[in-house]
Amino acid sequence: MIESLNSPHIARVKALIGSRGTKERKAAGVFVAEGIQCVREALVAKDGPRIETLYLTASGRSKVEPLANLDSLSIVDVTDEVMKAMSETITPQGILAICSTPKQSFDSITLNGHRKFIYLSEIQDPGNAGTIIRSADAFGIDAVITSPGSVDLFSPKVVRSTAGSLWHIPVFEDVELSTVLTLGVQAFTLGAGGSTTLSQLKVTNDCVAIFGNEARGLATGQDTGAIEQVKIAMPGNAESLNLSSAATIVMYHLANIPSS
Repeated sequence: MIESLNSPHIARVKALIGSRGTKERKAAGVFVAEGIQCVREALVAKDGPRIETLYLTASGRSKVEPLANLDSLSIVDVTDEVMKAMSETITPQGILAICSTPKQSFDSITLNGHRKFIYLSEIQDPGNAGTIIRSADAFGIDAVITSPGSVDLFSPKVVRSTAGSLWHIPVFEDVELSTVLTLGVQAFTLGAGGSTTLSQLKVTNDCVAIFGNEARGLATGQDTGAIEQVKIAMPGNAESLNLSSAATIVMYHLANIPSS
């Protein structure tokens, strides 16, 4: 049982979630997952990030033990005070894991004429990123891909926002849009000037839906000649939609139209 607030375990976790967390996570090849939803998926999912160390309070242990056999895991019991010192949340659930970051290469993506991908270009909001991953999982998207300069998908806020879906869907970071387009996939993005509405969109190949930065859209200077502009018909009075809301609508549509 870890009781000391000077424990090196606390220092390690704080380094992974602190202001230099992205650098620390990439160097160590691990990230922090907190709470019952993420840890439950880490325990039961066949694929996805594996738990390296699991920190539990007495209350946290009582929640986790019914979910899976913990005998093979490296478990560290901690007091409520130690967990609070480790946690980034206001009210910790007593469950925190250090997980290995998946080693996935974009080159491993395969096409079959029916695959669907989401590409996020320089998005910054962790809540948007996590929600999009969660929606992608719900609607059977094959992978979420981000550009250089996008939010770290393994930051604590993104991980929590996925509600465990990070264990169900592959994610690829720091991939240039031009690299995605070399796959030969059907590409489209949302734009108010689009001549096609989403309901009219026909998917005839593997496809990628491209979403730009929350404030700026797609970065200027990118070659968008091969990208179709599509608009969401909005009969109401709202001028625009939140990025994650728009992406979720697109993914729902992709999940419910036949590929030809």
